[in-house]
Amino acid sequence: MRTIKIALIQESFKGEKQLEKTAYAIKKAASSAELVCLQELHTNHYFCQAQDLRNFEYAHSFDTQVAFFSDLAKSLKIVLVTSLFEQRAPGLYHNTAVVFEKDGKIAGTYKKMHIPDDNNFYEKYYFTPGEQEKDSGFRPINTSVGRLGILVCWDQWYPEAARIMALNGAEILIYPTAIGSLFSEDEDERARQIDAWVSMQRSHAIANGIYVVSINRVGKEGESLSVIFNPSKEALEKSKSDKEGIDFFGNSFIASPQGEILGRLDSKQEGILEARLDMGEIERIRNIWPFLRDRRIDAYSDLLKRFAFRG
Repeated sequence: MRTIKIALIQESFKGEKQLEKTAYAIKKAASSAELVCLQELHTNHYFCQAQDLRNFEYAHSFDTQVAFFSDLAKSLKIVLVTSLFEQRAPGLYHNTAVVFEKDGKIAGTYKKMHIPDDNNFYEKYYFTPGEQEKDSGFRPINTSVGRLGILVCWDQWYPEAARIMALNGAEILIYPTAIGSLFSEDEDERARQIDAWVSMQRSHAIANGIYVVSINRVGKEGESLSVIFNPSKEALEKSKSDKEGIDFFGNSFIASPQGEILGRLDSKQEGILEARLDMGEIERIRNIWPFLRDRRIDAYSDLLKRFAFRG
């Protein structure tokens, strides 16, 4: 029976000491896990809350951070899933997951494919989406612990991405994530959003008969930066009164191939979530629920259209 010992690290942002803090958590997780997964853009605050040219400077640390996490993976003998801001060329940037093998070498990368543009999530300003053919696309990364289907945050809401990863042999879908509710949203709305977020990802596990893990940020970050776009006295006063920002959900979790929640952290605290994954469950569940067998691949051409309603 093949098993994988996995650990997810859920953190809040702590400023200049973030890298040191994350390294400490990785070392702690590595004492019992061979696969350690980090949240989206974990080396910085979530800078996508505002469109600010200065934030592109964060990508200049990509090579240094790759070397840092490579050394950690090698010294701890773990497979490590990171999420970093990469500059590919002047004016061209990616939200890139880098996976390190136990010897510190890069096992593979994934460039985020679905890029949001929403209030306080202005990612289209910063990130170019990955390409299916030229970049990794929706193809798993082969590692010593198994075939890892790395997707990132907004990718969570697209069953097509999860399905293609599964069809390409992914055994675990891993979602580094930075999602939360706005300060202006009430607790009832926050609860509805968390429920939708967890339900959507559990459905990927069930529909594809594979493990799904999601690693989210926790804690509050930022406030209204409307003054950047309209540096007037009125805008500044509105900024002070709005105090808009993101209260990240936390709720990092692990779901089985049948959608069972094997472990889940809360919405307020940092933590390390550990589990032992029985990889034999994939075949057992797929034999019970043979969804892949019964797919009508001859009838799905409308999926390649933006909208198919004909009136």
